[in-house]
Amino acid sequence: MFYYKYKDKYLLSLKDKYSMEKANESEVFSNCNEIYFLTKLGKNKSKRTFAVTHESDLLIDEENLEVLKLKDINLDIPKDIKILIKEKKIKAVNTEFDDFEKSFFVGEKRKKRINILALGDVGSTLLIGLKLLGGNCIESIGIFDRSSDKIKRWEYEMNQTCLPIDYEVLPLVHGIKKDELFDCDMFVFCASKGVPPVGSEISDVRMVQFEENSKLIKEYAVMAAESNFKGIFSVVSDPVDLLCNSVLMASKGKLAPEQIKGYGLGVMNARAAYYARSNNKYSQYLLEGRAYGPHGNELVIADSITNYNDIISKELTKLTVEANLKVRKTGFKPFVAPALSSGAISIISTLEGKWHYSSNYIGGVYMGSKNRNLPIGLEIEKINMPEELYNRIEKTYNSQLKMQNNCY
Repeated sequence: MFYYKYKDKYLLSLKDKYSMEKANESEVFSNCNEIYFLTKLGKNKSKRTFAVTHESDLLIDEENLEVLKLKDINLDIPKDIKILIKEKKIKAVNTEFDDFEKSFFVGEKRKKRINILALGDVGSTLLIGLKLLGGNCIESIGIFDRSSDKIKRWEYEMNQTCLPIDYEVLPLVHGIKKDELFDCDMFVFCASKGVPPVGSEISDVRMVQFEENSKLIKEYAVMAAESNFKGIFSVVSDPVDLLCNSVLMASKGKLAPEQIKGYGLGVMNARAAYYARSNNKYSQYLLEGRAYGPHGNELVIADSITNYNDIISKELTKLTVEANLKVRKTGFKPFVAPALSSGAISIISTLEGKWHYSSNYIGGVYMGSKNRNLPIGLEIEKINMPEELYNRIEKTYNSQLKMQNNCY
């Protein structure tokens, strides 16, 4: 191990590659509350930072789907390092990024300011969810829409929604101007164009929206970059995974890959759970299941990660993917469950540092999986991965990569 000091921060690396002030081991462990692990992963397919939560994280040479696997590794490293890993106090910093020194910080535990763009069906439903659930983690909610009447309406409605007696518990909602959208800790993109009408014979309506929504979201990605935005850019509009990549590309390196999160997988998990509650054949999903991949046809549902059954998992995947079509057959657009399960509930979990489903940058592609945002950075869940399940996830990854390359 090699130790360094940068201003008042302590750093470590497995190899002596850095021209920085050296520090000795006793100095480091007697003075620091957290430590920064320096690594070189390249910029094209890797995040700028991530949480070190397993010893195997210290050995990553290249970010890929292997980060989903739990590996039994016992490195010959100081006991103090092992303790810091267990206590989740080590943040990995990819020094291939030019401004990597700006990553030497840990997140603050405080209430966050959220700004929402667009108050259509999804945006307004998501707003209701955040208002009702966000008392412990949201300071305020800013709202913007092209329609000033919508802003006024939801400002009135939401600020007349409160608990009896405890009037200050739920976050206040206030209208904002377009140029204030990135004066916040989390920006939530809910704008959308080209949603197919109810009754249309389209198997994956999300992809129909990509062309128009991609044009739309790039405008706000540029705004975020020009604003030097340091918060989370949350994508709720479809197709979330490809739109996350649109944001990354349009920001031209100003936004770190891990700043961008896609919120679409939460409802797929909820739909799988719905069928698991309805049919005992799939019931083990409720205790042992997982969801991976995009909010769309390439979804991967695992009935169990401890007793994986490929046939049952694929059956449950098909039911989950087609669940939105059943809602459309009732004559209504299926936006309520996505706005709440993928949107409000998952966003609240993100802010509270809890496990949830969302899409994050893995090996050059935004892929959905179980994860959480810790003060030291993003932690993607690692499991003892059944080989059949990994093969399905890898197939989805390759398909998403191909689709992504075809779109740009």
